[in-house]
Amino acid sequence: MIALRSASSIDTIACIGAGTIGGGWTAYFLARGYRVKVWDPAEDAAEKLGRLIDAAWPALAELDIVEGADKNAFTVHRDLAETVADAGFVQESAPENLQLKRELFAQLDELTAPDVVIGSSTSGYPMTEMAVNLAHPERFVVGHPFNPPYLIPLVEVVGGELTDPAAVRWAAEFYELIGKSVILMEREVPGFIANRLQEALWREALHMIDQGEATVEQIDRSITDGPGLRWPMHGPMLTFHLAGGEGGMAHMLDHFGPSLKSPWTRLLAPELTEQLRDAVVAGCDSAAGERSFADLVAERDAGIVAIRKLAGGQR
Repeated sequence: MIALRSASSIDTIACIGAGTIGGGWTAYFLARGYRVKVWDPAEDAAEKLGRLIDAAWPALAELDIVEGADKNAFTVHRDLAETVADAGFVQESAPENLQLKRELFAQLDELTAPDVVIGSSTSGYPMTEMAVNLAHPERFVVGHPFNPPYLIPLVEVVGGELTDPAAVRWAAEFYELIGKSVILMEREVPGFIANRLQEALWREALHMIDQGEATVEQIDRSITDGPGLRWPMHGPMLTFHLAGGEGGMAHMLDHFGPSLKSPWTRLLAPELTEQLRDAVVAGCDSAAGERSFADLVAERDAGIVAIRKLAGGQR
């Protein structure tokens, strides 16, 4: 097991890349009271980053995150060694180019102290494919955020084949420490979890437009005025759990399972084996916890009412 510095001792974070994601991370780290050193080779990086932080700060203030924080506690550098010199954690958010990330990781591996965890914001590459030919690949992990990372709490954390499990746990605990909602993945999946689900919806939407089956406006409204109103309270699994009535997901699958073979989507459906059925039912029961069917319905309904009121009654 590798030795890693205490997360609570960190006061400086290095952000590699000052684009939309890297800049969003910078704003969030600043709001959490850290000093942030940012590396970006673009000549106008500091100017663009300043505008992004200024735009993000009011929203962060609305969430009561920025009290006592200094939004100017950042510096922008073009020298990578200078950037990571005293950083206790590194968040890499360079462009999605595999070769670029491999080269950048090699530099970060050489320049960063071996007890510092390096998290990557990659939106799709497995860490195993990025952390090659490194002296210390055991401290490289994926910490995949969602845009804008200063507002969306989700971070998907997963290591590569050469990542030490201690580094994965450290990263998950660190992100939770700073207020993120962490999904600690058990294995590498290209695109991770949320992007895979998002991509499936996106591809089906493109098919429908291509075939003249729906317009862009219809597709967007089908989500914002439909299932999107339920998802802030319950994700797709618990939503279908409630669709089964008091019988829950078990009734849902037993009653509607045959529709998986209907041509409702271009995606191939898996065989609804007894093992898959039981795993989904057990997962929903676990997610529901002590909440009864009535509790879940009340929770969903209250949330939808609140969202509709917030939207001015337009939804």
